[in-house]
Amino acid sequence: MKKKIAKINVTGATAIEKILNDMIEETQCVTCQKALKDLTKPVLSAVSSMFGEQMDLVDRLTEIGLALSGETRLERLLEMIVDEARVLTKADAGTLYIVDKNNRKLEFSILQNDTMNVRMGGTSGNEITLPPVPLYTSGNTPNKSHVSAYCALTGETVNIADVYEAEGFDFTGPRKYDAATGYRSKSMLVLALKNHEQDIIGVLQLLNALDSNEKVVEFSTDVVDIVGSLASQAAIALTNAQLIQGLKDLLYSVIQSIAAAIDAKSPYTNGHIERVVDLTMMIAETVNRATEGKFADMQFTVDELEELKLAAWMHDVGKISIPEHVVDKSTKLQTIYDRSELVDNRFRLISELVKNRQLEEVVQVLSNGAGTNKISAIEMRYAVELEQLEDDRKFIASCNIPNEFMTDERIARVREIAARTYESGGESFNWLSDDEVTNLCIRKGTLTDRERKVIESHAAITYEMLSRLPFPKRLSCVPEYAAGHHEKVDGSGYPKGLAEKELSLQSRIMAVADIFEALTAKDRPYKKPMKLSQAIKILGFMEKDRHIDSDVYKLFLDSGLYMEYAKAELDPSQIEED
Repeated sequence: MKKKIAKINVTGATAIEKILNDMIEETQCVTCQKALKDLTKPVLSAVSSMFGEQMDLVDRLTEIGLALSGETRLERLLEMIVDEARVLTKADAGTLYIVDKNNRKLEFSILQNDTMNVRMGGTSGNEITLPPVPLYTSGNTPNKSHVSAYCALTGETVNIADVYEAEGFDFTGPRKYDAATGYRSKSMLVLALKNHEQDIIGVLQLLNALDSNEKVVEFSTDVVDIVGSLASQAAIALTNAQLIQGLKDLLYSVIQSIAAAIDAKSPYTNGHIERVVDLTMMIAETVNRATEGKFADMQFTVDELEELKLAAWMHDVGKISIPEHVVDKSTKLQTIYDRSELVDNRFRLISELVKNRQLEEVVQVLSNGAGTNKISAIEMRYAVELEQLEDDRKFIASCNIPNEFMTDERIARVREIAARTYESGGESFNWLSDDEVTNLCIRKGTLTDRERKVIESHAAITYEMLSRLPFPKRLSCVPEYAAGHHEKVDGSGYPKGLAEKELSLQSRIMAVADIFEALTAKDRPYKKPMKLSQAIKILGFMEKDRHIDSDVYKLFLDSGLYMEYAKAELDPSQIEED
């Protein structure tokens, strides 16, 4: 493009030079020819200079247009619009307003003033606290007294030589600002930003154009046309950026809604996903700040951080297919309901059957006219049996609690009790069903091997679900990271059993975040809230067993992240030492 513009520049200047030379050649007088040549040199020089300036300006506008169209970060784009407009017009200050979604007001987006050393909004990190400019009064009358609102309402460009002398607009605001700061607002140029549908989406306000001597002058007509061209390009770029931002916001809203739905399936895991997101990003940002050690040369880009954050939001999406009674299983006998009450009632039924047998024997003895000694013997025998039955009932109830580790002896006793039979309605039944025995004999926790596989399947389902989504290239690893939070460094994890070299740093970070949140969670049905010291100790065991990444674990501890998270999320009783 630059070569083409340069060619136009040369061609234009050459054409004018040729015309002047032809005119000189037509003059027969040699002296006159020399005089004309001397006279035309300044003209040619001025023409060449003019063409050069114009082509430089076209060059600059082309570069600005390319830069604006290539910028997708909304805050940076807004800042660029004001920056470039001020450079082109040599304006000391500039403000960019954006029309709100309801087309009722102008919201401050960027505010710059070189003399006052002010940069607010955009990427400056300084928030604009000024109230928005209403487009309509309380009576729904168009607010045409405010110059920026007038421009937004009419689409007209306003060029004012001196705001203190201008009529038709209320400049109380600039006067108050000047009185408070010592600044002098003078020349002002206000333009509307229109999108491809000619809807006004913003207003650009430039203040105090400066000449070569840094003196405030009026914005020239040529400058107005130039900035108008810039405003058109800026509006298109801004519309594109807003569309991209809107799609991004929609994506995050959908993802967060899905995450909330997954968490809401269980009152015990509510908030888990959001806490894992927070913890994951805390670790990733600490990696970025590291200046020594393993991660000194490691730096996640903005896109990589967003990719990791999305993966953290979606890491449990596969649980949407896992039954709640498996996810929430707080006792070993729990299914869609806790069968412990059913088993307990069965034991009480057996107890009543035993008492009935006792009564039948007593009645039989009395019918035969036997003495009280025999009745006492019967009562003693059944009292022992009932006492043993009650002890067995309490034992089975204790086996249902996940905190009780099931030894070989306890498992043998469960099987022995289960093998006993009782009769009811003419049928014979075992004291415990095969499924009840299987669940009660779980050595640790509440899940059977089958149920554990069902829960573990959520990682593979997560990968399958997310792989179907058309993530853009910069977010293409979201499925891999999200599904990899249960992988282990030694290769024994799931769903893929990835070896250490195959396991991404992002998945390793999420694994530590997910485990630590689960260990310290206050709301799990199958365990009491764990002390922070105990959680750290368990993480240490997992690091030694090569279940979690050693470097991420050390960073987590050495940086004090674990304590920062604990103070924000845990009960004080969990942080205090026993």
